Amino acid sequence: MVEQRRFTRTPIDVPVTFVEKNRTDVVEGRAKDVSVGGMFIATGHLVNFGTEVTVRVKLPDSKEELNLPAVVRWVRTDGMGVQFGLLGAKETHAITEAARRAKG
Repeated sequence: MVEQRRFTRTPIDVPVTFVEKNRTDVVEGRAKDVSVGGMFIATGHLVNFGTEVTVRVKLPDSKEELNLPAVVRWVRTDGMGVQFGLLGAKETHAITEAARRAKG
């Protein structure tokens, strides 16, 4: 399989929650990798390809929780890949720093 990501994902393992657009039920999962382009969320509650979600995550060494707009880009039995929408400077910096620290 040819890698099509613009940004290299960094392995992490942190709890996340996400909410589908126009829904109120909060779903739990675990972020297993992240980049400024997106993340893999391991979860038993899968949503359909193309679904808009808001991902809430507190990255390692981060002081605050981030709310990240995203779209589901692929789904498999153990989770789903999401692509982030437009991120602000704070969110971009937090993700970049978490990736940098994880690489050592």
